[in-house]
Amino acid sequence: MARKPSKEGLVSGAVDRMKQMILAQDSGTQIGSLPDIAKGLGVGVVTVQQAARVLEHEGFLKVKRGNGGGYYGARPDAASLGRAMAGFLQVNRSREHEAIEIMTLLDCDLISAAALATDEALRERLRDHGRQIDACNTPEQRGAFEQEMQDIIYAMVDRPLMEMLARVTMEHYSSHVRVPIYPGAEGAERWKQERHNIIYAILRRDAGLARFEAQRRREDILQRLARAPSNAEGR
Repeated sequence: MARKPSKEGLVSGAVDRMKQMILAQDSGTQIGSLPDIAKGLGVGVVTVQQAARVLEHEGFLKVKRGNGGGYYGARPDAASLGRAMAGFLQVNRSREHEAIEIMTLLDCDLISAAALATDEALRERLRDHGRQIDACNTPEQRGAFEQEMQDIIYAMVDRPLMEMLARVTMEHYSSHVRVPIYPGAEGAERWKQERHNIIYAILRRDAGLARFEAQRRREDILQRLARAPSNAEGR
């Protein structure tokens, strides 16, 4: 006699089959109403509701209620995945040092690849962004600058997996800052010079120099973290 699937197995199976339905159609397409999907999958509406919550959390589904409501397919983006995975790291008490180590290592490849990008509009956007460096005098301004610069570089290199990993580590670090990397006036000037050097290398199309500058920045950051007191605050 066939063994009856467990409740968890039914939900897991519904998640997989609904995901297939979603990916088989364009993003934003309605995949059906709750009763229709339950009937099509041969499961109860509660099972579909549970599966929908999983898919909604993963970014594959949008649930609309009221007139014209139903389940609509979506696609997860790197930012939403980054926030979800950063939460996972928080739950598992991942150290901010670990995030910085990974983040700066990824930067070495991303920054080097950006120097080879051929999209002139993005290169001009990076050039314009670089003109703001000297006006970034507070941790908040530097944080906003870093985020925008990362977004430009992600667009330049188009490496979705590396982008997701970089966003995860950036989100985790930004939410758990304990150690100042660029404290005081000296730190601010050092940050500005590093950013000038990196953007210069990218715009010069010199991948080797871009990697060198990113690697030098990484080594400097890790050395500073090794010397900094663990209970400090700032960036």
